[in-house]
Amino acid sequence: MSQPTQVDPRGLRVVAAITAVVLAAVLLIPSETVRTILLAVQVAVFAVAAGIGLGVSPYAVLYQRLVRPRIGPPVELEDSRPPRFAQVVGLVFTGVALVALLAGATTVALVATGFALVAALLNAVVGLCLGCELYLVLRRLSPAGA
Repeated sequence: MSQPTQVDPRGLRVVAAITAVVLAAVLLIPSETVRTILLAVQVAVFAVAAGIGLGVSPYAVLYQRLVRPRIGPPVELEDSRPPRFAQVVGLVFTGVALVALLAGATTVALVATGFALVAALLNAVVGLCLGCELYLVLRRLSPAGA
């Protein structure tokens, strides 16, 4: 399946909100088993979005089926490359958190989860995508034609 070149920015914010809820639950639920399961689910969601494409992410599918039909088509679209890179960044942070949790390093897991939660909240609440901004900075610093 080919990756669309444009995405609905409203969907990105809804996906970020769902991600924030999952990550907040990881921080608030005391059960290590439940934390591990929730982190594993979030890692899988990030992996699908980063590896296969934003449109096939489970949270994006929820948006497309439940929210978008009720609010109509977007007025504008945006390039999918920065948000897809942001999914890679989220995958790294939640992947570190999951590995740390499995290794018994709960503090490291919670800190990594907290960083991912802050990024998701910024995107969901004010539309600031930290991973997208990092993508743009890295593109500006890369040599021409790379």
